Amino acid sequence: MEQPHKGRHAFSYALPIMIPMGISFFFIGLGFGLYATSQGFPWWVPPVLGIVIFAGSMEFVTIGLLMGGFDPLTALMLTLFVNGRHIFYGLSMLTKYVNMGWKWFPTVFWMCDESFAINATTKLPDNVDEKWFYFHISWLNGLFWAVSTFAGGLFGNLLSDFDLRGVGFVLPGLFIVIFIEMLLNAKNKKTRIFGISGMVLALVMLILFGKQAFMLISMISMLATCYVAYKWGGVRID
Repeated sequence: MEQPHKGRHAFSYALPIMIPMGISFFFIGLGFGLYATSQGFPWWVPPVLGIVIFAGSMEFVTIGLLMGGFDPLTALMLTLFVNGRHIFYGLSMLTKYVNMGWKWFPTVFWMCDESFAINATTKLPDNVDEKWFYFHISWLNGLFWAVSTFAGGLFGNLLSDFDLRGVGFVLPGLFIVIFIEMLLNAKNKKTRIFGISGMVLALVMLILFGKQAFMLISMISMLATCYVAYKWGGVRID
């Protein structure tokens, strides 16, 4: 009975953290459902895409791809540029998502911006099992997204009468708060310098390459910079 107890205890700790995230997910999922149905797709398409793809940005792009001609190469390149950041998430979580048993695959599949932000930054008390916590955060994100896209697709015509402008800033605002909190709680000055440098680099890449390509280019540049600093600059961040 030890394992179920650990799972329940970790869930009771994860759920309050996930409620604000679920609310923000709900509005963005509604937006996706509204968008898909406004383009002529049936109500069930948004939740199916949400469950199968589970990459919010790419799901919006997929609607446009489905409306165009069959072009798998373009779809591959767009997916790489829009959601290539998931590769870097995976690299940074290699040491956390280990020895998880059957929980490993669903936790990896449901890893998104929000799951990564919470699982990578939350300081857990000693009595909370971290593997169960990672799992609960991930599947709750998946559930919230599936339910919100379902609601957006099913009630799209009714919800279209409401003015939801500005709701899309909920998640960017959340990530800004998480970023500031990480800077303030950083253990040393080097971490703060790398965090601020990454932000400046991302802004420069956004200006140079535009919003469609800057994310992947920024992350590659950050990875190269950190590698050079570690390999030849002697920089160590513990």
